[in-house]
Amino acid sequence: MKVRKAVIVAAGLGTRMLPASKVIPKEILPVVDTPAIQIIVDEAIASGIEEVIIVITPGRTLVLEHFYPAEDLERHLESKGKHDLLQMLRKTNMPTKLTIAHQPQPLGLGHAVLQAREAVGNEPFAVFLPDDIIDAKTPCLRQLLDVAEKQDAPVVALLRVPKSELSKYGIVEVKQVGDRLYELIGMVEKPPPGKAPSEFAIMGRYVLPPEIFDLIKDSKPGAGGKSSLPMRCSRWRSGASFMDTNSKAPVMTSATGSATSRRKSGSA
Repeated sequence: MKVRKAVIVAAGLGTRMLPASKVIPKEILPVVDTPAIQIIVDEAIASGIEEVIIVITPGRTLVLEHFYPAEDLERHLESKGKHDLLQMLRKTNMPTKLTIAHQPQPLGLGHAVLQAREAVGNEPFAVFLPDDIIDAKTPCLRQLLDVAEKQDAPVVALLRVPKSELSKYGIVEVKQVGDRLYELIGMVEKPPPGKAPSEFAIMGRYVLPPEIFDLIKDSKPGAGGKSSLPMRCSRWRSGASFMDTNSKAPVMTSATGSATSRRKSGSA
């Protein structure tokens, strides 16, 4: 399973981040001094991705404009002899092939991914959720791609979460098949206390086959009329989808600002 393209879901209205996201998409908000969207694109490039497809809400184009050259600013920095800043700035200028897809209505993650179908084509692809920033010596996506290529199967990243927080996540039922490697049996979306099948939650990194598009399209929306990508994944190939836990990488959940705690994903 060779993956060349990645979809970054940067659509939605960012209501959980209001008022900060009223004008600025939450993916542009900085993690220290770097916008979340740039961190995600850098991870994709470091993982060997050749084309990044960014799904945005129509009219909220700042996510793409961040990667346009800022010619006036570049001339200013050059005239002031600030060459280090200039070099850093130029590295953000279209660092890879970027394609835009639009999600006209906020109808869930599955629907957002479906909008990238034409750009992805009939080949396997990766999916990023910018809410999850993962710091690892080997990029998280690269780890998943290595598993996907070896197993010739779709892969998602998992995070071991405290029992008190299991009801906040999509929790998977798994069978261990290797070191930090699990086989997907099923998934429960936000299970009630005491009903979770494991302590592993799906994180914002996926490697998926193109067949997922038809599954999303043919499936009925879930709660609130929204399509949930993880549920579609578990239906696609129950019992044959492999998952990897990124055990050594610090993770900042909701890294665009609503949470500041850092967690380590569970080791296998």
